[in-house]
Amino acid sequence: MAATKILSVDDESHIELLLKQYFRRKIRSGEYEYFFARNGREALAILQDHPDIGIILCDINMPEMDGLTLLAKVNELQNPALKVIMVSAYGDMRNIREAMNNGAFDFATKPIDMDDLDRTIEKAVNQIHFVRESQREHKQLESLMTELTLANEIQQYFLPREFPPFPEDSDKLDLYASMEAAKDVGGDFYDFFRIDDDRIAVVIADVCGKGIPAAMMMGVSRMIIRTKGSQGVSAAECIAASNQMLAAYSVDDMFVTVFYAIYNTKTGLLNYCNAGHLPPHILRANGTIEVLPKRMNLMVGAFDGVEYRENTTQLEQGDTLVMFTDGVTEAMNAAKEEFGNERLDSILVNERGKSCRQIIESVRAGIAGFVEGAEQHDDITILVMRRNE
Repeated sequence: MAATKILSVDDESHIELLLKQYFRRKIRSGEYEYFFARNGREALAILQDHPDIGIILCDINMPEMDGLTLLAKVNELQNPALKVIMVSAYGDMRNIREAMNNGAFDFATKPIDMDDLDRTIEKAVNQIHFVRESQREHKQLESLMTELTLANEIQQYFLPREFPPFPEDSDKLDLYASMEAAKDVGGDFYDFFRIDDDRIAVVIADVCGKGIPAAMMMGVSRMIIRTKGSQGVSAAECIAASNQMLAAYSVDDMFVTVFYAIYNTKTGLLNYCNAGHLPPHILRANGTIEVLPKRMNLMVGAFDGVEYRENTTQLEQGDTLVMFTDGVTEAMNAAKEEFGNERLDSILVNERGKSCRQIIESVRAGIAGFVEGAEQHDDITILVMRRNE
């Protein structure tokens, strides 16, 4: 541990000899390092050259600049790790009291009781170590927050942000998505990409976990699913191949629930594979809600060599597919009540005929009104797609 640097400011020359003699062992061992000044002006010059000085032993009555003036100058530095111990005659209690009221850490009276001064200095050293450790932790926290902000920006960059995503097919379908992380970075993600002239893929997924590890898993999962899906394989084949790769590299028992679907823009046919994810809801054009059956497929990335099954459903003109993560239905208010499927479906029915963006905004507003400011514990991700014709 580095030496505690102590500055003695006193115009009496014998004070320097007294301190060097009494603290000789701590000085020799490197525990203390002393500096000496005869007045406040000399002290300020030494402080400028040695800003890491932690303790000032300061006489009150000195020529050129007295101790109270020096204390005021030290206060201007706004350094909580710098402690001032005032030294003055016992009868000078008025000035000592003023110094204490103006931020001095402690005081000692002349003639100095060196044992008492030793204890006072040790107390100041403990306070300095506490302050410096707090400052170090604060800097680490600031650095972490900066990294999290950057990670959030990178994560948002990876999520598709341009809408409509397929302007050449805007007469055939409407699509919108959003992700609101519970922390600075999240584990949910959505994606959509074109496979060929007639087919597009849509994905919504939820990584088990939160924070940076989940965000990293999210990025890898999205890349693997997109790469495999772009090859035009079926939904089940895409998820099986993605599971094979993720299971080989997954750490800390992390896995991903995924709903992956291939939509034919000409026919409205939806070929999908649900790997442990919440089943999407279909808002039919007539205002009824249909919940897709949940296939008993395992999540992705947990086990190697898993077989996945797929299913199909038909979207008719005006039908809307609503995909979401459990941060939607499991959002809780202060009474620990969950938002649930009923409230979600009620909003969907009321928004029948609205754009996909309006539906998402209404769902998010409904969740916000329900939780009434309660802490968000999970990412809220929604992807909505409607067949226009």
